[in-house]
Amino acid sequence: MKKTTIWAIAIIMGLSFLALLLVQLNYIQEMAQTKKDQFDESVNRALYQASRNVELNEALRYLESDINKYQKQQKGSTALATDTITSHQIAANSTDTTGYTAFAMKTIANRPSSVPKFTFVHNDKNTITQAKESMSKIVRNRYVYQKAILDEVIYNILYSSLDKPLKERLNIKLLDQDLKSELISNGITIPYHFTVSTADGREIYRCSEYDEKGEEYSYQTTLFPNDSETKTGVLKVHFPDMNKYIFSSVKFIIPSIIFTVILLITFIFTIFQIFRQKKYSEIRNDFINNMTHELKTPIASISLAAQMLNDESVTKSPSMMKHIRGVLGDESKRLRFLVEKVLQMSMFDQKKAIIKKKIFDLNEMLENVANSFRLRVEHTGGKIYMEVEAVDSAIYVDEVHFTNMIHNLMDNAMKYRKPDQPVDIYIKTWNTNEHLYFSIRDTGIGIKKENVKKVFEKFYRVHTGNVHDVKGFGLGLAYVHKIVEIHKGEIRVDSDLGKGTKFTVKLPIIRDNE
Repeated sequence: MKKTTIWAIAIIMGLSFLALLLVQLNYIQEMAQTKKDQFDESVNRALYQASRNVELNEALRYLESDINKYQKQQKGSTALATDTITSHQIAANSTDTTGYTAFAMKTIANRPSSVPKFTFVHNDKNTITQAKESMSKIVRNRYVYQKAILDEVIYNILYSSLDKPLKERLNIKLLDQDLKSELISNGITIPYHFTVSTADGREIYRCSEYDEKGEEYSYQTTLFPNDSETKTGVLKVHFPDMNKYIFSSVKFIIPSIIFTVILLITFIFTIFQIFRQKKYSEIRNDFINNMTHELKTPIASISLAAQMLNDESVTKSPSMMKHIRGVLGDESKRLRFLVEKVLQMSMFDQKKAIIKKKIFDLNEMLENVANSFRLRVEHTGGKIYMEVEAVDSAIYVDEVHFTNMIHNLMDNAMKYRKPDQPVDIYIKTWNTNEHLYFSIRDTGIGIKKENVKKVFEKFYRVHTGNVHDVKGFGLGLAYVHKIVEIHKGEIRVDSDLGKGTKFTVKLPIIRDNE
């Protein structure tokens, strides 16, 4: 499958997952907002009704109080009438008013009972129409009387309540009961905390278990809103668990969001793995092509030498035989080296490689490797420069693998030199208090910045236009990195395209007491 096709599928699926996730999040937000609006409406309705109940309770309390006082004062009187009309008539004819309440006195002064409520009509010629008129008059008189009584109660409430402070006008326990009842009737059963304060902000009550949590979502209503502004009160209510209440209405959709996120992550991981496998497939094909190319040369040389030995027409002189034996030996060694190079990386991957460490001198080891490359470098017209500054140069390494590691770095400098130009190689060693360093720098073609981080990957080779213009499997620097890692060291690469490449290796110092 082409990369463009994979990218198209990935983008379409990714956008679909994101759109689905956004739709779900938007749905949750709308549901939460709807629940919040319903909650606000229910609370405000409950507070309004609780405020009305406060006024009704006050009116009822004053009415009961006034009636109780009147009944107590008239309890011992034998002149108590059997109905309300008679009692007011008796009170009106009495000159002693010391035994009556303010309510009774006001009633006596207005004399609502003096209004006739029932009239007997004695007329032999009375018709049905006159009877109806008489009944209507009786009802009107009764209405006037009852209205007068009610006016007296209202006046008493107004005059008495306006002189009392808010704290005395409220029954907090009854207010709490009314508030709880109204909230439950509106479908709100979560805990609430409330305070009562005067119009000027002085707090006169706070519930015992009051908690400031959730105070930012508070609701309030005015107590006694029909009184003057200085006599009103403010009831504030907030719900510490309101967020949990709102969340409980949308939590059922949370699992679907979690599964959507899991699917999105899994999809991204799958796409990543597809690209990774495609990359490995390309690297594998590149490796097979390079390996085939590398193996063809020694095999062709060995095959040609074998043909020469079997060809009777070729003179088998001692010099010819020596040359053929040399070709067979060199190409066999080269073929074995290529095969072992692949096997070594396989063994390292399987952790079956055997490492035999001993103490060696780094300066001496670098000098020996440099001498083996000196003729090849000078053949290009370049030179090898050694700068030995390390004093504590003892290292505890496997001689074969560590030497091969240095050899690969030198060979890499030779492979990636500028065409038809001399290459110079600079080798340097130095110390710090805790580490031993050495670097190998060349004046070759360099590496692009985007390729620098990949040079230590297995089978990776920096392309220079022709796949086979530089021989190798892409295992050399991967092998170098593995060896440095096994010896508890670090390797860093710095390169400028067109100027050259520098590899720096850091190793631990071997102390005398170790």
